Amino acid sequence: MKVAVLVFPGTTCDTDLVHALQTVSDYEIERVWHDSKLLAGFDLIALPGGFSYGDYIRPGAVAALSDCISALKDAAAAGVSILGIGNGFQLLTEIGLLPGAFLRNRQMEFICDTVQLTVTNNATRFTTAYAQNETITLPIAHHTGNYYADENTLQKLREQNRIVFTYQDNPNGSAANIAGILNESGNVLGMMPHPERAVEPLLGSEDGLRLFRSILNAWREGR
Repeated sequence: MKVAVLVFPGTTCDTDLVHALQTVSDYEIERVWHDSKLLAGFDLIALPGGFSYGDYIRPGAVAALSDCISALKDAAAAGVSILGIGNGFQLLTEIGLLPGAFLRNRQMEFICDTVQLTVTNNATRFTTAYAQNETITLPIAHHTGNYYADENTLQKLREQNRIVFTYQDNPNGSAANIAGILNESGNVLGMMPHPERAVEPLLGSEDGLRLFRSILNAWREGR
């Protein structure tokens, strides 16, 4: 399985993400700089967390102008699996691959914590290794993690079963307790919690491993 990890100025979680992927399997992983216009041939494109361009203007706004974005959109349209974590999720909303937007956390402070989530949809290529409605534990670290969408969009997400993860004790004010959502085709997942930081007992949770195993299993089944 060939994986691209997109890196922007200010990306901070790419090494963690590469480690998490390598913990699951001997992936062929390539760090791809933001100015690349070629993303063909990858089975998974991952957008790690961090503060792309220092979150100047707002998180993901400047990164959305990068050369790689056109190729990323083409890959999404072709059905390639795309995973955006933290700042990656914010970027996916900025470029329109996922609906909604992000506001400052309800308490207007940076949050670095470990939270419990509910897996509200385990029938996706990213979540088959989880049980439906299972409680999992993942870290969060964000200042602008308050997911917002209008009521029509939220209703559509519910009706189409595109809400994948929800917070059990909403830490940031996100609408409908949303922690992760899918696009309509089911191949693009954005999530604010960090599964790559929950892959070893020493880190307090291994619940993130099963997300990466799910992706690998889906790829194997689709070959």
